[in-house]
Amino acid sequence: MDLSQKMWIQNQQSESESVILDVRTPEEYHAGHIPKAKLINIQNPHEFMNKLSELDASKKYYVYCRSGARSAQACQLLKQQGISDCYNLLGGVIEWKGNLIS
Repeated sequence: MDLSQKMWIQNQQSESESVILDVRTPEEYHAGHIPKAKLINIQNPHEFMNKLSELDASKKYYVYCRSGARSAQACQLLKQQGISDCYNLLGGVIEWKGNLIS
């Protein structure tokens, strides 16, 4: 499900067990990422699918990338792996108004 930044933040903060996934490259991640985000690089398909298989399907996942395209694709892959509670950040980190850490 695609969410605006406001809804994405509100929902994520209300879920104590939720996980933030950054699906960009390591270089993009280290240049600046949302606090508490876990990096899973979707551009490395083998590693990405291995890491998806390790995720807890009972948790909610808040996913982002640079613009929202890769994270939308990641959400589809999460759903194929049986993780139904995943939320894509519309506009990605480009439109992010909050803090980024590097």
